[in-house]
Amino acid sequence: MKSLSQCAAERILIIDGAMGTMIQRYKLEEADYRGERFKDYHLDVKGNNDLLCLTQPHIIEAIHKEYLEAGADIIETNTFSSTTIAMADYDMQSLAYELNVAAARIARKAADEYTAKNPDKPRFVAGAIGPLNKTLSLSPDVNNPGFRSVTFDEVVDAYYEQIKGLHEGGVDILLIETIFDTLNSKAAIFATKKYFRDIARPELPVMISGTITDASGRTLSGQTLEAFYISVMHARPFSVGLNCALGGEQMRPYISELSQIAACNVSCYPNAGLPNAFGEYDETPDHTAHIIEDFAREGFVNIVGGCCGTTPDHIRHIADHVKKLPPRPLPVQVEELA
Repeated sequence: MKSLSQCAAERILIIDGAMGTMIQRYKLEEADYRGERFKDYHLDVKGNNDLLCLTQPHIIEAIHKEYLEAGADIIETNTFSSTTIAMADYDMQSLAYELNVAAARIARKAADEYTAKNPDKPRFVAGAIGPLNKTLSLSPDVNNPGFRSVTFDEVVDAYYEQIKGLHEGGVDILLIETIFDTLNSKAAIFATKKYFRDIARPELPVMISGTITDASGRTLSGQTLEAFYISVMHARPFSVGLNCALGGEQMRPYISELSQIAACNVSCYPNAGLPNAFGEYDETPDHTAHIIEDFAREGFVNIVGGCCGTTPDHIRHIADHVKKLPPRPLPVQVEELA
């Protein structure tokens, strides 16, 4: 079977769309989230989408398969918030490791099924590592700029446990995504390297994806795109890119810039446009696909897909629009010339 790097050299790879958008279509209630195991739980858990990997695994598997059927090469585990820090909102810190293992196994099963159907198009599982609901760079207290609600070591420990669960569950890639605070992502990178050093195994490929939050062209913690890239390039990622916050049209100048400076693959999975007054996304699959096709024709991208508001229809259209276009050529590295 071809490796991830071999596939990326041959074609533009497709990553899946929004898990949350698809879960919303099921119109699940509190009892659905609880399942039998948590039916008497002391807090409301509706909205804890990651918990569905334990209580409604068939729904998560069905969503993965919809994206695979649409043409996704890479599917993300349903683990965006599966850390002890994020799960504290539901007093479910103790479930973090179990959630990651379960999510990885669900995605692995679906991906392997589709790879078996077509071995020439292997499917890969990316372990989704979200940005956390606590930040290392910004104070939550406007009256005390130096205050932090979490320490670097605590963030490292949380990510370490998540990475352990994802790896043991069978993911192919680690995806540190929706980064608004680069210090959080550096903790995730450190945790990744520490984990694989501790178990004396080769590191998995790491995808890094930041988010530009507005027209300033900066992350929420204030970095420009170039500064963000320089801050994470030491990790030697398989790819670096942008996702979330903006639609493709608003993301264009930043993807263009990143394609000029990145020494690795470039990924782009925008939202389906900007949200309307009701917080919903109106951009049609065809419109999103035309934007992504433009990025591909300009030689900006190696990996494309969708974030908030995107569906299997969006992914199907994107895959169809870029299938005949070559991936962005990787720049020749200085050490290769030596």
